[in-house]
Amino acid sequence: MVSLLYKWLLAFVLMTGPEKPAVPWAAAHPIFLSVTQIEHNAKEKTLEVSCKLFTDDFEKTLRQHYSDKIELLNEPAKKQMNIIVNDYIQKHFSIKADGKPVILQFIGFEQEEEGIISYFQASNIASVKKITVFNNLLYEYKTEQMGIIHAIVNGNRKSTRLNNPDANAEFEF
Repeated sequence: MVSLLYKWLLAFVLMTGPEKPAVPWAAAHPIFLSVTQIEHNAKEKTLEVSCKLFTDDFEKTLRQHYSDKIELLNEPAKKQMNIIVNDYIQKHFSIKADGKPVILQFIGFEQEEEGIISYFQASNIASVKKITVFNNLLYEYKTEQMGIIHAIVNGNRKSTRLNNPDANAEFEF
């Protein structure tokens, strides 16, 4: 999941030519993307979900909705940032498994390179034949925003891309 994001970004950076900024991420990054992975863990009977968003885009979006004092990487504010990250993602991302709404439990978030990865888990899901996803993460921030979604059930991986304003995807296994 994460490597796909970086492959796309690397390809774009290589295609932009020699007029790159001295620090590659000092200027606004050229793509607005979220990457979400949903994996069914049959042994644990869970759906494990991770959502990766660019840190700068995510913070700017959260500031529009919550407060000017959003600093996701400020360790003393971590407890408050957990509440805000969970609230925002729960409002802009949801899953149905076999037609039934899934309750996502927030596990936490961490920084990885230029992104924030948020983790969620849904319990008591013994099997899955169909996953329906609603995802409009950061759509209000940039009209160019797109979401890549990977769903994995029984080792079978399916992927799709949502372009703003499209917010619904479905996977059948």
